[in-house]
Amino acid sequence: MGTVKLVLIGIIVLILVGVVISASVKIVDAGHRGVLLHWNAVDLTNPPLDEGLHFVVPFQDEVVDVEVRTLKYSNDARSASKDLQTVETTVTVNYHPDKEAVHRLYKNLGLDYENRVIQPAIEETVKQVTANYNAEELITKRPLVKADIESSIAARLAQFEVVTEVISITDFEFSPLFAQAIESKVEAEQKALKAENDLRRIEVEARQNEAQAIGKANANIAEAKGEAEAIAIINKALAENPNYLEWLKTQAWDGKLPLVVGEGGTPFIQIPVAP
Repeated sequence: MGTVKLVLIGIIVLILVGVVISASVKIVDAGHRGVLLHWNAVDLTNPPLDEGLHFVVPFQDEVVDVEVRTLKYSNDARSASKDLQTVETTVTVNYHPDKEAVHRLYKNLGLDYENRVIQPAIEETVKQVTANYNAEELITKRPLVKADIESSIAARLAQFEVVTEVISITDFEFSPLFAQAIESKVEAEQKALKAENDLRRIEVEARQNEAQAIGKANANIAEAKGEAEAIAIINKALAENPNYLEWLKTQAWDGKLPLVVGEGGTPFIQIPVAP
C-alpha cells in the first residue's frame, strides 16, 4: 500500500514538474516577434522576444506571437474629386509591424490593427487626396496623385508602429456617364489631331506641287529663251550673208532633188557651182 502511494506521489510530482516546465518554456515562431506579458500586462521595459526558445516565469508570464513578415491589405475606397465626380479607388498596401515596437503595437491596438488603423487610414487618405484634384487630373496626373496617397498613408501608419513597404493604386473608376464623356473627349482629340496632320500633309504636297510647277515654268522659259537666241543668231547671219539661207537648205537636204511641177522641171534647190 505504501508503495502505491509513493508511485502516485511520484506521478503527481512528475506531472507538476511537466506543467511548470511547460509554463516556463515559450517558443516564438519564425517570422514573428514575442510580446511578453506579466500578469497579462505588456512588458514595455524590454524589447520584443526574437523567434526561438525563451524561458519565462511560469504562471506569471505569457508570450503573444505577432507576425512581422510582409502582410498585404487591399481596400476599395469611394471618394469625390474636386469637381464632385464620384471615384472608386482600389488601394493595396504591403506592410509589416515594426519589429522593435510590436509590444507597443499590441498594447495600443491588439492584433486587430488592420481594421482599426490601416483601413481607416486608406479611406481617409484617398478622400483627402482625391478632393484636391478634378477628375481629369486624377487621370493625367496619376503619378503625382499616387505619390500623395503613398506619403500620407505611410505617415499615418508610422504613428501606430506599422511600416509600409509598397502602396499600389490599381485603378481609378469613375461613374459611367463621366467615363463616357472622357472617352468622347479622347475621340474628339484624336480626330482633331488627324485633321491637323492631314492639313500639314496637304500643305506639304501643295508646296511640292508649287515647286514642280515653278521648275517646269523655268524650264519652258529657258527653252523659249534658247529658241529666241537661236533665231536672233540666224537673223544676224542672214543680215550679214545672204547666202546663209541657201546653206541652211543644203544642211536639211536628204539627197533627192525635188522638182517643181511645170515647164522646164527646175530643181527647187540651186546648188552653187564652183567658178
